[in-house]
Amino acid sequence: MKELIVDVEILHPSELEARDIVSWRHMIAAQPAFASPLMGPEFAQAVGAVRPDARVAIWRREGRPVGFLAHHLRPSGLARPIGAPLSDYHTLVASEPFDARAALAEAGLGALRFSGLVDPLSMFAEGAHTTHEAYVIELKGGAEAYLEALRAQSAKRFKNYRRLEHKIERELGALSVVAPDHDLVAFDQIIAWKREQLTRTGMHDFLAPAWTSQLMRNLFATRGDDFQGLMITLRIDGRMVAGHFGVRQGAVYHPWIASTDPEMGAYSIGQLFLIKAIAAMPDLGLTTYDLGPGHGHYKAPYALQRRTINEGTLTAAGPSGWRVRLGEGAWRMAGASGGPLVGRVRRRFETISDVELTLGGRVRGMAAAVASKGRRSGAASEG
Repeated sequence: MKELIVDVEILHPSELEARDIVSWRHMIAAQPAFASPLMGPEFAQAVGAVRPDARVAIWRREGRPVGFLAHHLRPSGLARPIGAPLSDYHTLVASEPFDARAALAEAGLGALRFSGLVDPLSMFAEGAHTTHEAYVIELKGGAEAYLEALRAQSAKRFKNYRRLEHKIERELGALSVVAPDHDLVAFDQIIAWKREQLTRTGMHDFLAPAWTSQLMRNLFATRGDDFQGLMITLRIDGRMVAGHFGVRQGAVYHPWIASTDPEMGAYSIGQLFLIKAIAAMPDLGLTTYDLGPGHGHYKAPYALQRRTINEGTLTAAGPSGWRVRLGEGAWRMAGASGGPLVGRVRRRFETISDVELTLGGRVRGMAAAVASKGRRSGAASEG
């Protein structure tokens, strides 16, 4: 691994020069693992448009960029991926491997805390303590060939899909996909359904803060760019019953929001949605529908590909990382006695801290988390 004899520049994404954007894009194009709308300069700039605390660290050797890290910096010196918790994938985009701990120190960062790290150059292996699977739909021989491969994998499941579709058409009306869907009313409904689901399940409402709401609306309104928002909806005789919204770049789509009409729960409409969405991919110019990590019970039956992502913390070399190392040590000690519960508490705390930009918002978020935990425990005991 090369010595880090470089200059470091820290700037807001809006201050990126055109030549640096080009270099960043070239690095992404050269490494297939970086092929996600969430790892490029466009996503950093989109977040920067709604977050004044967005930053990009650029490492240069002899004036030439060798690495880019889009992030937010907390007062403790801990850096978090830009746009978290919407940054399901994140990375230090680099043209060559170098000492990441030294790089963080050179940039004045105490550590990078990550939960969906893509690390093809193994620069963060020292800090990665957990791996997760992410689920990817990747068309290589067209949509029909892909759906046929899914049928071969589970003929019974597809027989049930056909029976369910016939039942819906017989009882409710004809199913159709709108892709892309530019209906603002439908967009608002998808967001409303998602927020209701988050509240009902006791999860933190990451769509409530102004910056996430504005980011979604900015992307939804973008037309004609390589990087833009994309909404796909499933309708019954014109009535929307399910949809995805997220961001696409070129042929790669990464949905953030998956919503269904609560009144359609008996029809498993979300399962039918994905079958219809896969069939619509070629007309949209999509080859990759990246479902991301989590909810494997729902995503796995549709995703023939997997990608491995890492969770952990890499602390900076030298004094820069000392304060963060103390905090990490406290979490490890708590985890040793508290087991998986500590990990869940930490992830919940980090989600709230990432999305809520004010102290008041964080306090309300933690209070709501405690209250929702009490409600879930009470419901479980009654059952």
